[in-house]
Parts: sequence; C-alpha cells; structure tokens
Amino acid sequence: AGLALFPTFLIVALSMAAHSIASCTLTPAIAAISLGLVGHAGLGERLGRNARFSSIGNALAAAGMGACGYYLSSEAVFYVTAALAVPTIAALWFVRASEIDLVRPQAPEGGPAPGGWESLRLVVTNRALLCFSACITLFFVANAAMLPLVGSVLTVRTSHTATILIAACIMAPQLVMALIAPAVGRAAQAYGRRPLLVLGFAALPIRGLLFAYTDAPELLVAVQVFDGISAAVLGVMVPLVVADCTRGTGRFNMALGAVGTAIGLGAAASTTLSGYMADHFGSHAAFLGLSAVALVAFILLVAIMPETRRPKEP
Repeated sequence: AGLALFPTFLIVALSMAAHSIASCTLTPAIAAISLGLVGHAGLGERLGRNARFSSIGNALAAAGMGACGYYLSSEAVFYVTAALAVPTIAALWFVRASEIDLVRPQAPEGGPAPGGWESLRLVVTNRALLCFSACITLFFVANAAMLPLVGSVLTVRTSHTATILIAACIMAPQLVMALIAPAVGRAAQAYGRRPLLVLGFAALPIRGLLFAYTDAPELLVAVQVFDGISAAVLGVMVPLVVADCTRGTGRFNMALGAVGTAIGLGAAASTTLSGYMADHFGSHAAFLGLSAVALVAFILLVAIMPETRRPKEP
C-alpha cells in the first residue's frame, strides 16, 4: 500500500528492504514448520506439496496482478498485494504451535545430547552439508542470470511481443513445477536424494546450451521447461538435504540460512558474470559461459556429493 500511496525513492527502498527481510525469513520458517509438522519421514512429500502450492500461487498472482494492472491501474496491483496479506495471515493462524514438534539435539548412542557449540560444530564440520553448499553455490552462479538474459534477448529480437514471451518464460517453469514437485518429493523418500539432484543439476547445462543455439523466440519459451525441472528438484531437495545433514543437531534453521546465504552469493555473482560476458562478447557467449559453470557444478555434484537419506527412516 505504501508504494501506491507514496511512490518515492525512500518508500521504494524501504519496501525492497522489507521484502528482502521477509524472503529470507519465510523460506526457512516454512521449511522448519513443515519439518516440525510431519517429521523427517514425511518431509520429502510435504516439501513437494509446498512447492506445488507455491508455484500455483505464483502463477495465479502473476495472472491476477497483470489483469489488475491492465484493466484497473498500476496502483491497483499494490493494493491487491496488500489485501492478499489478510487471507495469508488467516491461514497461518490455523497452524497451531502445539502441533509443531520442536527439533532438539539428540544424544548419540552411549553419550550425552550435544548442545551449544558442540551441536554447532557438528553442522559446520558436516562433509555432506559443505559439499552441498559448494555445489548449490555454483549452480546458482550459472542459473540466476539465465532468465534475465533471455529477457534481454527477447526484447532485442521481438520487441513487439517481448512482454508476452517473457511472461510465458516465467509461467512455463511454474506449471512444470506444479505438475512434478510432489512426485519429486515422493521419489526422494523412495530412491534417495542424490539421483534427483543429478537430474536437477543436469537440466541446467542443457538449458543453457539450448538457449545459446536457439533462434526462434517461441522455442526459448519451450526451453524453460528445463528450468521447471531444476526448480522442482531444488525446491524440494535444498531443505530436505539440509534436514538430513542436521538431523539430531537442532541446527536446521541455522544451516538452511547458511545455505540460503550461499545461494544468494551465487546469484549475485551470476548477474555480474553474465553482464560482463554479454557486454564484451555477446549473449551467445554469455549463455555458453553460464553453461560451462553449470557443467562444472554438475561434475562437482557427481564427484563429491554423498547420499544423505538414511537407509531406514522412522
């Protein structure tokens, strides 16, 4: 509402800061609530359903906001956004704190429960978590700038239909994610995390290469299906792998926040890297460069990432 009433630089800057804080808080909070509600045994399927509802919500919001902006006014978009906070808070009200099982440090066999710095040490020295953080950072170095780069290419090639095509590029992965995310969660519980991570990471270099060698604007939209595959896999796997690695330590939130920081650093580096390559060598070279980074991330994952699912989950 503030953006609609007072569209000044200060209000915009404060709104962006508030949005960033909310984004950093909500993602680990929802994952932690999910873990507390269903436990480790049901977490994969629950995260898959979360990802489906999130993608459906994003798609409906994009369509609704676009319709409000087109038929009413640009200010109406901000008022509708503010109004949507009411049903969101109402839904959150129905989640009772008593139903959430707090995850506390568990005692290893024959020893006391780790606490304080000891439980923290178990996290920062966890090989699987460190390997996953390295792989996911490289993944987002390659991934974050691809869609903005596609948007710039579409704007140059087809300025009259660029808006529609860019919207389609955003919607296509959301639809794919909504369709397959629950299946990804169930597969992770049945077959393990590593095969699905390999699938999600493999889709990224393929996507980058197809972007580099595809000229038809409509086909660029079709290539975004690979983004939906990666998004569905990582939307489930990131909190699930972190939950596996921190099981029994009581440090799930902290570890998920650390992985989120690694993702943010990778995304920031991605835009800088792609911008430099696009300015000096062209968009074709930028796509190839991002694909090369994606291939390195895939090879690193195959080489060092262990399976984190326990053989038997209670």
